Amino acid sequence: MRSDYLFTSESVSEGHPDKVSDQISDAIVDLFLSKDPEARVACETLTTTQRVVLAGEIRGNGIMDTDGNWAPGVEQEIEDTVRRTVREIGYEQDGFHWETLTFENHLHGQSAHIAQGVDASGNKDEGAGDQGIMFGYACDETPDLMPAPIDYSHKILHQMAADRKDGTASFLEPDAKSQVTLRYQNGQPVACTAVVVSSQHAPGYDSGEKDAELKSYVKGVVGGILPDGFLSDETQWHINPTGSFEIGGPDGDAGLTGRKIIVDTYGGAAPHGGGAFSGKDPTKVDRSAAYITRYLAKNIVAAGLATRCTIQLAYAIGVSAPLSLYVDTHGTGTHDDAALEKAIAGIEKLGGLTPRAIRTHLGLNKPIYRTSAAYGHFGRTPDGDLFPWEKTDLADDLKAALA
Repeated sequence: MRSDYLFTSESVSEGHPDKVSDQISDAIVDLFLSKDPEARVACETLTTTQRVVLAGEIRGNGIMDTDGNWAPGVEQEIEDTVRRTVREIGYEQDGFHWETLTFENHLHGQSAHIAQGVDASGNKDEGAGDQGIMFGYACDETPDLMPAPIDYSHKILHQMAADRKDGTASFLEPDAKSQVTLRYQNGQPVACTAVVVSSQHAPGYDSGEKDAELKSYVKGVVGGILPDGFLSDETQWHINPTGSFEIGGPDGDAGLTGRKIIVDTYGGAAPHGGGAFSGKDPTKVDRSAAYITRYLAKNIVAAGLATRCTIQLAYAIGVSAPLSLYVDTHGTGTHDDAALEKAIAGIEKLGGLTPRAIRTHLGLNKPIYRTSAAYGHFGRTPDGDLFPWEKTDLADDLKAALA
């Protein structure tokens, strides 16, 4: 494995059209889970100029009956949730405005054939909501145990959004992208060679003194995020390189749920199984198994058992037990990788990593997902019920299992 190289990751803001779609889909997941913790949700969102369209399959007590009829008031709650989400992101523009956009709801009841595969019945345990492979990753490059390029890219945009909303940078609009290129030596990041930030802005901030103000502001944000010494005269800066970025968000480009899966995870620094997260309830292992593999990998690194760790799980639809568990510490582990696999499988509280056991251990049947739908699902700070997969409370169990 190379030890000296350049590596780049990108992030997108909460106002990016795909992220608007992700947040709406997860706001709907939260709405339904607040009514029924066992609700089944597969909600896809399309956003475009002055329009939001929902489609997908749902099931749940207090949401829809077995004949496909909405419970009283739920349809209005869905529309209110969509408009509130768009408003909180900050869209009050002619081309996309929370109050005047056209809304369409095409959600309908869950397929009975999918339901019968997932539901527990007789001696059958609850099965996975779909087949697939899921990966988790952690490394010691940052305090969040995340790859540094994606971690810094997220934090740049998160800070810009905070400054936009509190008036510190009122010239910013919601849509933005960031990209950070780092130089690695001996496998660790040591310098930033390039920064790309494109942000939607108020009229006039593409030339003259106002353009200089915007660029100076962005450089200040980046300088406050990256470690001391990472920026230098050799760093390349590309801030709004197209010149003007006034038309953005769903007015500038259509958005769809689930198109930013690398942004959502590790910025390309680790494998991805291909399944998106947003809009899915936690019976879908695309979501819950990706969370538990991140949790396991992070706890292995936090316990000092490796400095870098990749974990894979695989499932079949309707089958409860995972088909495989794979651990790779990339030569950095203090124990054999097979021993780590055995240790994980033997920890009783993980329940054999069945979908139900994952949800129980991490507390996933709660309305906690809207917050995860922008600035990355991983590398976040656990806060109450939020981001339980980022906790490092399994470290002692892992060390004990290896003793």
